[in-house]
Amino acid sequence: MTSLARVPCTIVTGFLGAGKTTLIRHVLENAGGKRLAVIVNEFGDVGIDGEILKGCGIESCDEGSIVELANGCLCCTVADDFVPALDQILARAPKVDHILIETSGLALPKPLVQAFQWPAIKGRVTVDGVIAVVDGPALAEGRVAPDLAALDAQRAGDESLDHDDPVEEVFEDQIACADLVILSKSDLLDAAGFIAAEKAVAGALPRAVKLVRSSGGKVDLAVLLGLGVGAEDLIDTRRTHHDDEEDHDHDEFESIVLALPEIADPAALAARVVKAAETPDVLRVKGFAAVEGKPLRLLVQGVGPRVSHHFDRAWGAGEARRGALVVIGLKGFDRAAVEQAILG
Repeated sequence: MTSLARVPCTIVTGFLGAGKTTLIRHVLENAGGKRLAVIVNEFGDVGIDGEILKGCGIESCDEGSIVELANGCLCCTVADDFVPALDQILARAPKVDHILIETSGLALPKPLVQAFQWPAIKGRVTVDGVIAVVDGPALAEGRVAPDLAALDAQRAGDESLDHDDPVEEVFEDQIACADLVILSKSDLLDAAGFIAAEKAVAGALPRAVKLVRSSGGKVDLAVLLGLGVGAEDLIDTRRTHHDDEEDHDHDEFESIVLALPEIADPAALAARVVKAAETPDVLRVKGFAAVEGKPLRLLVQGVGPRVSHHFDRAWGAGEARRGALVVIGLKGFDRAAVEQAILG
């Protein structure tokens, strides 16, 4: 009876730009009467992913159901950040039916899942399953992110550089903890691309895990929720690169935030984001912009040469029409080049 009373939690992990937020928004839009809550953990000072979900006009997406934990990785700050966020959600009335946790693209899921073993947590919630979202087109091209070719070439040509790729380790650790893998952006793959992407995932999986293809984050909720895995009881058997470390850090990554003035042409902004994303060691660009004469907010997301933009919601009454882009990359990426590309 105790296990039946526990609230199930689904942990959504995945690399930068893989499509985690898109998947979670799809779940919220198709909740089917379930009372859902979301914990969003981000890397950087601006909570872009939380803003994508907040105020989006979805009945199950009220502001009190979404807790943002910015500028800190949940896998490093479980006690300080996760437990209070969980307390806040579990105190809601009526009681939530299911909790979704979107980790930072840089996070390692294993320490977070292990936190569900703590006595103060274990009696109240359980890990329904760990879902890893992977970028199909990038994997089809032989990498976990589309813009690391310059970095790989530099490392291969310079014996003084560390040839261990932290991005690959993060990807492999996320896959190692997964109960279900979502192959995102499947609509951009041909038959050969599917084979290559699925082979890349299979190569990182130490055990049999179902791989589900998806485009636009669309996956049947019966596939995503209700797995009933209880992953906290199994997580110690799932080996990762960081198992022998007492702690880890993200010194190999950094981010900057660029304020955007109102723009006149969304396509022109997208072109500038593409140019910025081509800067060596840049992994991800995402954010919002205000378009002159338009009452709607423009959402911009870029991973390598793939940049999408669309109006996601109306600006709120009294809300400042401020635009901002977060740029995430490997430590030491050329900030000045990125700023020049986007702002001129």
